[in-house]
Amino acid sequence: MIIIEHTLHFHTTQPTVVAIGKFDGIHKGHMEILKEMAAYKKQGLATLILTFDNPPKQVIGHVGNEREQTDDGLVLTTNREKRKIFSELGIDYYVELPFTEEVMRISPEQFVKQILLERLNMRTIVCGKDCRFGYLGAGDVDLLHRLGSELQFDVKVVDDVFMDGVKISSSKIRSELLAGQIEKANAMLMRPYLFYGEVVHGRRLGRTLGMPTVNLLPEPEKLIPPKGVYYSRVLHMGQEYRAVTNLGYKPTVSGDRMQMGIESYLYHFDEEIYGDFLYVSLYHFVREEMKFESIEELKAQMLADIRSGEEWHRENL
Repeated sequence: MIIIEHTLHFHTTQPTVVAIGKFDGIHKGHMEILKEMAAYKKQGLATLILTFDNPPKQVIGHVGNEREQTDDGLVLTTNREKRKIFSELGIDYYVELPFTEEVMRISPEQFVKQILLERLNMRTIVCGKDCRFGYLGAGDVDLLHRLGSELQFDVKVVDDVFMDGVKISSSKIRSELLAGQIEKANAMLMRPYLFYGEVVHGRRLGRTLGMPTVNLLPEPEKLIPPKGVYYSRVLHMGQEYRAVTNLGYKPTVSGDRMQMGIESYLYHFDEEIYGDFLYVSLYHFVREEMKFESIEELKAQMLADIRSGEEWHRENL
């Protein structure tokens, strides 16, 4: 996948089918867009995702299929995660448009002509019914159809996707995650809610206790579900492992040094993989984060979590 970032000076020579949006969460509504793009790829068009880098949370204007930027500025899927996922999905181009004052104030017509057509060589755009683009989100599907007829590009509008009568959206997924409803959130996502990052050194307490763990540090903009213990899966070097994951600050052992961490115990895994990148996907919330009076109590609870986790995974995953 070719990544274009930090510049407005780009041009794709291949004719493209384009989808624009924040793609926060990469959910099943987005999946319908990606399916349509794959069909156009078979006809010879390169697939291209156009998104922003990190637009400031106070900006009213937006681009894409829904108003996904929230007051807290946290996201379901970071740019690093989106790059990795879209690459694995076979997207040809991934463009992060810098959110400059110039870009923010571009009119919908200029956005189509100068960005989509002149720089991205767009032949087809695939979008949802409520697609908005350009200054203050003034551009919509009707304008795309009008400009498409005038400027000779195709517009493919996909239907909304619903679950239990409610439209799947990033905001809906966000509310389920914050409520601790990980299974409901996962049902709307293309992949279970995940963290992607580099394995870093922890305090090696798990290894000392005979239960070595792998540790990730979430990116600052990443939305964290309720802190506590989850049953999970970890994907490393193409190999998937069942695991128990703790999201939290490790209050028993951290003392005054409090840092959010994603700590996973992989069943029957004892390799040192510091510096490697992996996915941690959450499937089931087990219990809230707890503070123990001693290391012995912590070890006993960790053993209990592992035993119950292995049983849950045998029955469910």
